[in-house]
This record gives sequence, structure tokens and C-alpha cells, in this order.
Amino acid sequence: MKNYPTSVKIIEVGPRDGLQNESDVISTGDKLCFIEKLVAGGLKNIEVTSFVHPEKVPQLKDAKEVIAGLKHHPGLIYSALVPNMKGLERAIESGIKRIAVFTAASETFTKKNINMTIKESLATFKLILDTAKKNNISARGYISTCFVCPYEGEIAKEKVLDITKTLLDIGVDEVSLGDTIGAASPKDVFETVGHVLETIPKEKISLHFHDTYGTALANVVAGLELGISTFDSSAGGLGGCPYAPGASGNLATEDLLYLLNRMNIETGVNLGKIAEASNFMQSILKRKLPSKQLQRILSKIG
Repeated sequence: MKNYPTSVKIIEVGPRDGLQNESDVISTGDKLCFIEKLVAGGLKNIEVTSFVHPEKVPQLKDAKEVIAGLKHHPGLIYSALVPNMKGLERAIESGIKRIAVFTAASETFTKKNINMTIKESLATFKLILDTAKKNNISARGYISTCFVCPYEGEIAKEKVLDITKTLLDIGVDEVSLGDTIGAASPKDVFETVGHVLETIPKEKISLHFHDTYGTALANVVAGLELGISTFDSSAGGLGGCPYAPGASGNLATEDLLYLLNRMNIETGVNLGKIAEASNFMQSILKRKLPSKQLQRILSKIG
């Protein structure tokens, strides 16, 4: 047995990243019920919504109402995505105390996703993070397309490191490195994340995998071998990316939990309870979600 971390922190992104591309409007009440069920499963870090322009992501236009309806519990951290200063103003008004900003390691992807160059996005984030700090709001940063871009192909590990360093320098406390189209293999994780860790402490890094090619859990194990102990996941495997053609859902929280449970790595999260939350959202969406463990658990119940 390798010297894996003894515990892992899971950042649940289902309520935001998972639901943002759903075409059928999900009510605020159903979103809040979904979040509360995730909380009941033991998750302590949940990204609940985004303050993007309502016309860009109509599904999340009720961000203010969602945050107003959240139930607060000891040790629980809710967060929301913030794309620009206007979004930050709305976040501050909502009372949220943790935000996330997002850029990419691909110029083309960044332009298509947020209509900025990487340099422009980082300059914008500096203003956002300075203002957030003055309002006692902490922040994490996302870097999309850290391994392969749907438009530019292979991404240089040096570029990922440079952007990670800049994000930490301007005020985020953690950087999530994303495999946005799910094309990475463990070899890519060892090379790129390993290169980042030569300069950046592993405690500052989270990994965010998609399962498009079925390699997400293998990539998690590679991350664990590198000493990473924070992973993003989405209940039921909800999600995708509108600016990444072919990108399927995020790594499912249930599948991540099964792996970690089998490896005797502590999470504090109950797999069965998370499956109940995903099954609730599955009933709202009226379709099966891709999580293998969710479907396994439901088949036993049925």
C-alpha cells in the first residue's frame, strides 16, 4: 500500500457545476432540498450556485434566493462562483462567505468561456479578490483545461504552474486543476500535477476530473499517490461544460466515495445518503444519472 493520504476533503459541485447546463428549470425549493440532502450525507464543502449573468446561465438566476434559503450548520462551508465584479457585488449582497473564480490554461477556451484572455481574467480576479478580502470573503480558484483543450490540444505543464502561482499570489487559498474534457490519464496527472507540486504545496491543490473517457477514478488514484487530499466531485455525476464539446459529467461523488472507502481513506461522508440526494435530483430531472454506484445502490433497493 502506497503512502496515500489518510483522509480526503470532497468539494461537492453538483448544485452549481452539475445543474448549470440543465435546460428544464429546477425550482429554488428543489435545489435547496437537494443541497440539504447533500449536507445530511456529511458533505462540508458545497458549491451551491453562481453569480454569472442570468441570461448566460438561466438555471442559476435564482442565486440570491438559493443562498437566502440555505440552512447553516457548524463546520459547513457554502461557496458560489463569481465571474466578474458585478457578480461579486451580488455575492456580497447575498451574504455568502466563500467564492470561486475561474480561468483556464487555454487561451481559446478562456475566450469562449468568459470572453477574456487568460491575462485579462487574472487582472479581473485581482480586483475581485482584493474586494472580497475586504469583505471577509475567502476564495478558491479554478483552472480549466489543465491537461487537454478541445480547441488547442495538449496543454503545457509549465503554463498550468504559472497560472496556479498567479492565482495564489493574488489571493486564492486553493487552486482546483481541472480535466475539463476528461481526456487525461494518470501519466498526465503525474506529469502536470507533479510539476506543479515541485513549487506549490500539495495542500493548496485540488483536482477536478470528468469521466468522459472513463479515467476519472484512475486519475484520482494518481492524485492520491502525489499526496493530493482534496477532490471536486458532483453528486450523481451531474454536469458537463457547454464550452467543451464532448465533455460528459463530472466525477460522481458516489463513485469517488466508493473508491476512497475501499482504500480506507476517511471522508466523513456517507455514500448511501449521497445516493439518496442524487436519486432525489434524478427524480426531478426524470432521467438516470451516470454514477455507477448510484445505479448499483438503486438496483439493490429496487
